[in-house]
Amino acid sequence: MKLNYKFFVGCLLTACFTVTSFAQEEIEMVNDKREKGLEMVGKLFAGTAAGSLPFPEDFGRYTIEHLFGDVWQGEEMTLQERSLATCVTLVALNREAEQKLHFVAARNLGIPREKLEAAITQVAHYAGWPVAVSAFRVLSEVWPAENGDSE
Repeated sequence: MKLNYKFFVGCLLTACFTVTSFAQEEIEMVNDKREKGLEMVGKLFAGTAAGSLPFPEDFGRYTIEHLFGDVWQGEEMTLQERSLATCVTLVALNREAEQKLHFVAARNLGIPREKLEAAITQVAHYAGWPVAVSAFRVLSEVWPAENGDSE
């Protein structure tokens, strides 16, 4: 059987262009997620030290591209709903360092302090009184009650 070189070269070139086109689309998608993620981080964590932690490169990339560039971009919930869900989860898990960031993010998104207080009180009845007490202390550190909703 004789090999048709023109046909073979044509198929090879078509495959190369297809792979190159696919790779370019994937690069653009990753860049889009990265840009959206960076924008989201800036919006949520303005006024915090977020981004100054020395994460390993892969973990930082996953955080920006997947968590904030994909998960936080969903249309099923508003940003305020996502923020409030994140805050109550962090309260229930007693993750004080992350609460500091996400309570500020909630404030940056316009969630009233009173709503966070009500959410913490709700969580207290399911996750325990001590985690709520810790959360109220953290909330007072990053968003003093006398500052109200303005900061």
